[in-house]
Amino acid sequence: MATMYSLFYGVLFITVLFLGGIGYRAVEREIAEVQPKSMAMGARPGPQDRMVALRKRIVDIAVGEIGVREVTGSNDGSKVEEYLAYTDLGKGHAWCAAFVSWCYSQAGHLVPRNAWSPALFPIARRYTSQQIRAGSIRPADLFAIYNQRLGRINHVGIVRKIEGNWLLTIEGNVADRVLSKRRPRATVYAFSNWLD
Repeated sequence: MATMYSLFYGVLFITVLFLGGIGYRAVEREIAEVQPKSMAMGARPGPQDRMVALRKRIVDIAVGEIGVREVTGSNDGSKVEEYLAYTDLGKGHAWCAAFVSWCYSQAGHLVPRNAWSPALFPIARRYTSQQIRAGSIRPADLFAIYNQRLGRINHVGIVRKIEGNWLLTIEGNVADRVLSKRRPRATVYAFSNWLD
């Protein structure tokens, strides 16, 4: 009989430990869901935290390139040619999309990788008008400028910040250099998201 009680309490003890472990993990999940994104040092970042960090890294890389200039005004110069080379082109080509692609690659994100600005705005990557109205545009998203004469997108840049009806941008191949501009949102044709 004593063996039966020992066996019963042993099984009960193991069951309580097992169920207690499951309950603890469930509580851990609930706590993690309500904790703020900026957790104390030592905590592992979640997927959303990593995405915010990647977006910041892309913007920081682009900001670090502000001031890069073409040498002769003919889409040339060592840095400009580095941007173009990333998209398999040489000097002399328009480089706004190559610049954007290069910035993403320097942050460890291998897409987009294209020197043709319309290619950076496929329908699957574009924000809808509802998403734009809802304020979904974030830093490191891309914006497009449409050229009526060409009948297509002919310029792309990186969103640095949104300030009401204005965008603060980082763009390559504007006035023969990389610069930051303040653009009215009304002049933007499309936005795209290559990160989420």
